[in-house]
Amino acid sequence: MLMISGSDGPIETLFHSCPNNPSAPVVMLMPPHPEQEGGMHHPVMNSLFQVFARLGFHVLRFNYRGTGRSGGVFTNGEGEVSDAATCLDWIQNLQPSPSQFWVAGFSFGTFIALQLLMRRPECHNFIAVSPLANMYDFSFLAPCPSPGLMVHGGMDTITPKESVIRLAHQLSMQKRGHKITLNIIPDADHQYSQHQHALEASIWNYVKARLNADQLAGVQNIDPGDIALHKALA
Repeated sequence: MLMISGSDGPIETLFHSCPNNPSAPVVMLMPPHPEQEGGMHHPVMNSLFQVFARLGFHVLRFNYRGTGRSGGVFTNGEGEVSDAATCLDWIQNLQPSPSQFWVAGFSFGTFIALQLLMRRPECHNFIAVSPLANMYDFSFLAPCPSPGLMVHGGMDTITPKESVIRLAHQLSMQKRGHKITLNIIPDADHQYSQHQHALEASIWNYVKARLNADQLAGVQNIDPGDIALHKALA
């Protein structure tokens, strides 16, 4: 665990590094709403971490202000974007020459991740798991500056799949916009209960396809214990 100094107090983080590859791509993981679904240790966050770590990324996940050991008070938006930007500044100082920057979020975390994507041009791509398209206004993505993947459960009762399908279509149709890949996992609920493997496979396949040839070569250097998961998700 690391504590990063933020504008509203310390930010609790977990950082996974690739010491043998300082130029490895970087991903930041944005957690769900802490008052509803928890923080950076949520099972979906663990799935995101496992996939990116096994694909050779430096991975940073954190708790928003007022969550876990992070100081301050949760603000439901702007303050949490500030926390994310602070964490991105920290990782840029630590890893100044990564091949790519990615952002990924789950539920409320997609709203934070995509705002960071709009504000920080170094962010290359995104993963949005269960975006709350019926609860938050995503019109700030005008146009969406990067391609990305949206994953959603077909049985999600918090955000109907139709609203996410509509959002993905709107972003893809924007002038000068980028292609948004949408994967609906038919029987999955908002938490991906009993469907975490399908979620991980969807993310693995998209990220693997997006990485360039040099980065893909790094996948061959994963630990032997990871090879079974690598083959299962490929």
